[in-house]
Order: sequence, then structure tokens, then C-alpha cells
Amino acid sequence: MRARVRQFLPLQPRVRLRTLGIVGARFLLVLMASTAGADGGAWTAAGSVALELRWFADDPAFPGQLTGTQPSATLAPELRWRSAERRHQVDLAAFGRWDDGDDERSHVDLREGSYRYVGDSFEVLAGVSRVFWGVTESRHLVDVVNQTDAVEDVDEEDKLGQPMLRLAFQRDWGRLELYSLLGFRERTFPGPEGRLRPPLPVDGGALYESGAGDGRVDWAVRWSRAAGAWDLGAYVFHGTGREPRLLPSADGRRLVPFYRVTSQGGVDVQYTRGAWLWKLEALAREGQGASFGAAVAGFERTFYQLGGSSADLGVLAEVLWDGRDPTAPATIYDEDTFVGLRLALNDVQDTELLAGAVVDHDDGSVAALVEASRRFGGRTVLKLDVRLFAGADPAADLAAVDRDSFVNLRASWHW
Repeated sequence: MRARVRQFLPLQPRVRLRTLGIVGARFLLVLMASTAGADGGAWTAAGSVALELRWFADDPAFPGQLTGTQPSATLAPELRWRSAERRHQVDLAAFGRWDDGDDERSHVDLREGSYRYVGDSFEVLAGVSRVFWGVTESRHLVDVVNQTDAVEDVDEEDKLGQPMLRLAFQRDWGRLELYSLLGFRERTFPGPEGRLRPPLPVDGGALYESGAGDGRVDWAVRWSRAAGAWDLGAYVFHGTGREPRLLPSADGRRLVPFYRVTSQGGVDVQYTRGAWLWKLEALAREGQGASFGAAVAGFERTFYQLGGSSADLGVLAEVLWDGRDPTAPATIYDEDTFVGLRLALNDVQDTELLAGAVVDHDDGSVAALVEASRRFGGRTVLKLDVRLFAGADPAADLAAVDRDSFVNLRASWHW
């Protein structure tokens, strides 16, 4: 969580892919046409609508930021089609949020808009989709395909839809996936009035290294295999890095995202032995200053039917290391330890609880979380999220959000 030195570079901003509205509308017509003549099959609709209320206990650290409560609402509809033999599949999923306190947090995104053909030993996907790679709990190092939707939460779990072509082969030696990533999505950031942001607001006009941005086609290759107790994965990615470095603007009043072309490779490994899960994610990256490596490793031990009940309790511990220098995008995960508990009551209400904390080895600062959820009836889910930040050194990156501890209550209705 050490501070990162940022410098301004006099680069010219390039036109960015602000929304997928036009692309999404055209692709939707193609998807509808592709299914119109198909025999059999059926459309299914699902989704959720939710009301949220965030409460910040402390006054903000920077002028103009909101105080007290932050209400918002979300809508996440899904529409999916499967042919009778399930070889042809269409997936549509959108997400929208209205936020009362931060204009930048009000946004709409096409999370999925894809057609997929599933053959006997291969599959093809075209369109907008989300891909998840990784096995660890505290940080997903290898999850590189989709851009982070950082206005949603600070845990980097929410992702923007990515236009892509994917060709996958399934063989005895594993699964091979080839990705062509079309168009770059810029990371979202809170606005000047939003909380959980850097000391200066982040400008919407990003800067790109030569060859980066919307005009290029990124690519990735991934191999994965389940072999007995082992789940193995390895990948190579080349393209515009999803993490921007934040540079001061010329007037010193804003921060400007700066994206560079990167190359990286990594592995994710999970080994299951009884009630133990041993996990590792590691990468090596070049293109963002000096080449560096990073890794997360740890375990999860589950105690089943705790105390003779139906509840399961998982104990988690992970060590995080990141070797980047100040010329790379900043990270709070340089030398840290994560510890946590996961409780699943296994009741009809799907009651679950996750609690944990990341502790910095250098200054002892803590970023803690609590996530609890419970279903009421068949369609309503109540979720409570707590984020706590404490003990940050004034010169560290975490100091920017040291006063932004919050409680978030979410009530969602699913159909």
C-alpha cells in the first residue's frame, strides 16, 4: 500500500469507446435474425431490480464529495435463447444504475450480447461477453479480459462487457480458448462528488500510448484442464492494459487515465484435498514501466456440518505480493495478508456470510469487508455489505479512502 509517484506526460487523448449502444443495437438485430429461422428452441427471461442505500459514517476527505447517505437503484434484465438441440445459444444481459449522489455512477452497460455455437468438440462465440478467470478470494490477478466497472464497488468484481470473438476446443489434453478482443473499454471511476476516489477527480478523457486504445485488436490464449484433484490454467495476453496509470493533468486539478500496451502471462492453480482447497494465481507483465511479477497464494479449509448443524464454515488465508515499481499503475496489494471466514447456513433462505480483512505488511493498514445475504420468499434478496478502511499511512494509496468506510444495504427482486 505504498504511495506511487505519478507524473504528467503531454500525450494527446484519443477517441474512446464510450458506450456499446450502436454496436449493441446492430448486434441485437443480427442475433434476432439468426434465431428467427431456427427450428425449436425457446427464449427465457430473467433479471433483477434493486434499491440500494449507502451510508458513510465519516465526513469526506476532499471538498465537494457527498456526505451521509447515497441512494441508488439498479436494473439488470437478461434474455437468453437455446435451440432445441442446444447447439445455438443467444445471451443478452444489460445493466443500468441510477445514483442520486454521483453522476458518474449513473450508467448503462451491455454486459452480454452474444451468439454461441456449441459443436461436439469446439465452440464459437461472437459478440459482447464476460469472461472470468481465477481461483483466489482476495484478488483475481489473472482475470484480464474484461475491464473493471470501478464505480460499482472497490473489490474489482464487477466487469464491463467486452466485444470479442472466441474459438474454443475441448480435447483430452484440456480446453484451449483463442480470443480476439475488439474495441477497448475504459475503466469507470467515481465523479468529483463521489466517494472512494483518489484525492483528485479522474478525468473522462483518457490518454493512450501509441498503438493502444480503440483502434487495436487485443488477443489472448488460455489453456485449462481439470486433472484429478488439480484445476489448472495458463494464459497469454497482449493488448491495451486494463489498469491505467493516473497522471496529473496540465492544470493539476484532475487525474487523467493513461493506458499502455502490455504483454503478460500467468497461471491459476487449485488443488483439492478433502476439505482443503489450495490456490495460486501468478503473472508476469511487461509494458507498464519495468517488467514485474505478482502472485496470490493461500488456502480455504471448510468445516462441514458445523456443530452438528447443516451449516458449513470456511477459513481462508492468502498472501499477496506485487513487485511493480512506481512507473506502473498503482496498487494497494504490494505485500499483504488476507484472512477471512465464509459461512453458509445451507438453509432454504440461502443465508451466507463472508467476512475478511487485508492487512498491509509495511504500515499495518487494514481494508476489511463483510458481505451477508438472505433470500425472503422466492424472489426477494436482502444483502448487506460493509467496507472498513483503517490505519493507512498518510503517504499511502489507501489513505485516499481512509474516511470512506461505508455500509451498503441492497434489496433486490428477481424474476
